[in-house]
Amino acid sequence: MAEATTPLMVDLDPATVPLEDIDVSQRELWSQNKKYPFFKRLRDEAPVHYCKESEFGPYWSVTRFEDIMEVEQNWQSFSSDPTIVIQDPEEDFELPMFIAMDPPKHDEQRKTVQGVVAPRNLQNLESTIRSRVQTILDDLPIGEQFNWVDRVSIELTTQMLATLFDFPFEDRRKLTRWSDVATGGPETGIVESEEQRREELYECLEYFTRLWQEREGSGDGNDLISMLAHGEATKDMDPQEYLGNLVLLIVGGNDTTRNSITGGVIALNENPGEYAKLRNNPSVIPNMVSEIIRWVTPLAHMRRTAVKDYVLQGQQIKAGDKLVMWYASGNRDERAIDRPDEFIIDRARARQHLSFGFGIHRCMGNRLAEMQLRILWEEIQKRFHKIEMVGEPERIPSNFVHGFSDLQVVLHPH
Repeated sequence: MAEATTPLMVDLDPATVPLEDIDVSQRELWSQNKKYPFFKRLRDEAPVHYCKESEFGPYWSVTRFEDIMEVEQNWQSFSSDPTIVIQDPEEDFELPMFIAMDPPKHDEQRKTVQGVVAPRNLQNLESTIRSRVQTILDDLPIGEQFNWVDRVSIELTTQMLATLFDFPFEDRRKLTRWSDVATGGPETGIVESEEQRREELYECLEYFTRLWQEREGSGDGNDLISMLAHGEATKDMDPQEYLGNLVLLIVGGNDTTRNSITGGVIALNENPGEYAKLRNNPSVIPNMVSEIIRWVTPLAHMRRTAVKDYVLQGQQIKAGDKLVMWYASGNRDERAIDRPDEFIIDRARARQHLSFGFGIHRCMGNRLAEMQLRILWEEIQKRFHKIEMVGEPERIPSNFVHGFSDLQVVLHPH
């Protein structure tokens, strides 16, 4: 991995730093929430921008909504293989997963597990989610400060994930840990070394291999592991590929919803007028959910690798070049979204956002994520006048998972 020699972006003025020096991948921009002015500058002056030196090597930034859509839809020119994150995979530790594959293999593997979020299955899950949400909320202390991320965001998404995998409920926090380890290396403070990270991911594989073996012989279950064990396209996966797809399903089922649950509380606290609007009209919740997901953009980027030369916005992309589609920027692009820097819970066309991706890789669990958030806010509004944010949130030092590790709140009942 190349050593970063660019100056720290957080110390520079986004308006005057030379364009060629801008490196929006720097973690400090994300942990301190200072990236948006840099993205605005790139969208206005260099929508397809080349960063020649970064911690992750050279890369192109694609920052406008329409350009991101163009790259997303053209998998023939921009491949998801070998990885969908800015960081290159370790050569001796590759984790193949269907999101980092192109058709036809991508389509076959995705189809195997898609049934878990089919409309009928979602319908069956609704009452389970609601009763869990009710239990979690009723268990919270009133008038006392606590960490919303841990007590609500992580707890709800981890319970949901345990249900989708039919994973032993008492061990469900292992899923949270594996999700954090999968998306965060030593530089994020999650693990102390790359060796520790691998060890913990192999523990994950070992645990899930036992579950696979139990289910392989027991008919067609409708949990994710049974689907993988019986699916034509997945039943003969090697262990690394099984681990890769587990990581994908754990992170996909966890991080997006978890960080939207926290981000929604922050957005409403920063916009008291919108919070009042919600109190006066709870029927706006389904629309607000889409606005929260846009506003938070829980996965900040997806990466593609050019497989052929291509001209995008007048820039010559060469085969082999790395392109980073910054969803966090596309979702704030005033060319595609009206007043994008404002949080508006009754926004028209609120579902027009990039947070779930687009094209063949569009997030498989998007409806499940929306449903969890909708039910959560319906139940919150029945119980609490306000979730008051105390102090500033702690953000994860990651340019991929756009998330939070701590949000101190106090609940005020009606």
